[in-house]
Amino acid sequence: MSFVLFFVASLAAAGYGFHLAVLLALFSRKQKAKRAEQKATIDGFVDADDRASWPIVTTQLPVYNESDVVTRLIDAVVALDYPKDKHQIQVLDDSTDECSNLIDKIVHQYANQGYDIKAVRRENRHGYKAGALAHATPQAKGEYLAIFDADFAPPPVFLKKCIALLHANPKAACMQGRWAHLNRDESWLTRAQALGIDGHFAIEQGARAWNGLLMNFNGTAGIWRKAAILDEKVGGWSADTLTEDLDLSYRAQLAGWEIEYCVDVSCPAELPGTASAFKSQQRRWATGSIQVARKLLPRIWRSHLSMAQKIEASLHLTHYTVAFFMLILAVVARPMLLIWLKGAHFQDWFYGVWAIVCVTAIIPSAVYTYARFALGDGWGGIRVIPSMLLLGMGICVNNTIAVIRGLYLKGGEFVRTPKSGSVEGRRATSNYQVAQQQLWLVEILLGIYSLWTFKQYLDSHRYFFSVFLLLYGLGFLWMGVLSRPERRKKGNSDEVVEPNASPAMQATSN
Repeated sequence: MSFVLFFVASLAAAGYGFHLAVLLALFSRKQKAKRAEQKATIDGFVDADDRASWPIVTTQLPVYNESDVVTRLIDAVVALDYPKDKHQIQVLDDSTDECSNLIDKIVHQYANQGYDIKAVRRENRHGYKAGALAHATPQAKGEYLAIFDADFAPPPVFLKKCIALLHANPKAACMQGRWAHLNRDESWLTRAQALGIDGHFAIEQGARAWNGLLMNFNGTAGIWRKAAILDEKVGGWSADTLTEDLDLSYRAQLAGWEIEYCVDVSCPAELPGTASAFKSQQRRWATGSIQVARKLLPRIWRSHLSMAQKIEASLHLTHYTVAFFMLILAVVARPMLLIWLKGAHFQDWFYGVWAIVCVTAIIPSAVYTYARFALGDGWGGIRVIPSMLLLGMGICVNNTIAVIRGLYLKGGEFVRTPKSGSVEGRRATSNYQVAQQQLWLVEILLGIYSLWTFKQYLDSHRYFFSVFLLLYGLGFLWMGVLSRPERRKKGNSDEVVEPNASPAMQATSN
C-alpha cells in the first residue's frame, strides 16, 4: 500500500509540475508581442485624453471590519486619475465594529469635496463578499465595475489603463491587473509569498489569457463589464463557493465572454504578515477552488471548449490538491525506505519515480525565478527560493484539510484575512486576529517525524533523496512554530480575537 500511495502521489505531483512548465513555455512564447500590443492600446487611450468619451466607472470596495487599512484604501481610490463626474465610489460596508464610523467620516469628507462616494450597507452579511457585491451592483451607475479589496492601494493610473484595454475589447467581461506588494520585504514569510504571487500573475495568468485558455478574475484589482455580470447566461455573483471571483469568471467564459489580463498594469497590496493570517487566506482559496471544481468541471467537460482548454481548466481548478500529494509523500517516505532496503525488485521503480519527483520539484523554482526576471527584477528571486520551498511544504497540512472541506462543503463562512496597514519600511500590527487553529501541533509532530526520517535516509546513504525530507521537516516545524497561539497585549487588556463569531450561514446563490 505504501508503494502504491508513493507512486500515485509522485505521478500526480509531477503532472502539476509539468503543467507549470507548459504555462512557462506559453508565457514566453507570447509575452513580448502581447505586452507591446497592450502598451500601444494603453498609450493611445491615455495620450488621446478624450475624457468626455470615457465611460462611467463604479468602484466597489467590499469592507468588513477593516479599520487598520480602510483609510488607505479610500484615499487611494479617490486619488485615481479619472474624471470626478464619471467615477462613482461604493464602499460596501458589512462592518460590525468601529470601522463603520470611520468609513462614514471619510465618505462625508470626500462627498463634501464633490466626489460621488457613498457607503452601501445591508441588513446582514448574507452571502458575505459575493452578497455585498450582488446587493450593490443594481445601484451602480457605471458601465464598468472596478473592485478593490481592503488590503489594496491602486495607483492613480490603474483605472484608466485597465479601462483602455477593456473598452478596446467588446467581448471582454473583465480586465485583471497584476498584484504587486506593499510590504514584500517585511519578513521572509512575505518575501516567500511575494515570489509565489509573482509566479502566478506573471507566468500563469499571462499564459492563460494570451493563449486562449480559461483564466480567473482574482477577486480584486480588476474591472468588470456590468453587462457581463448581469448576463442571464452568466448568472451574476454567487455565494455557493468561497471563491466567488473564480466561480464568476469561469461562468462568464463558459457563456462566451473573455477575460483580459495585463502583466504591466499592477496594483500593490499588503501581504499577510503572520503565519496564521496566511493560513487563513490559503484555507479559503483552497476550499473555494475545489468547490468551484465540483460545481463547474462537469459543465466544462460537457461544453464545446477544446480539449486543451478542458485539461488546463481541470488542472487549474484542482491545483490545490498538490498539497495532499505532497503530504502523502512526506508520510510514506519512511515505509518506502524500508521497502527500498528490503526489496531489490523495487530498486528501478524507486529510482525512476524519485527522478520524476526531482525534476518536477525544480520546475516551480525555475518558473518563479523567471517570473521575477520577467517583471524586471533580475534574478533576485533565486535568493528567495529556499524560503518559498519551506513555505510550500509547511502549508500542505493546512491546505490538505481545506481541500477535503471543499469536497463536501457548499458555501461556508467567508473568513477574511486580517490586515495591519504594513508597508515597506513600516511594519504594523493588526487590531484583528483570525481564530486560532490547532494544526500547529500536527505540523510540529510531522516536522519531527520528517527530520527523523531524514536521519534514516542519511544512515542508509541515500543522501540525495534525504534533501526532500530535510525540507519537509524544516517547513513543517517553521509553519508550526510560527502558528502557535499567542496572547498579545493592547493597552491594559488582552487583545481580542477578530469579532467574527456569527455562525457559518448556509450560503446560497444570489
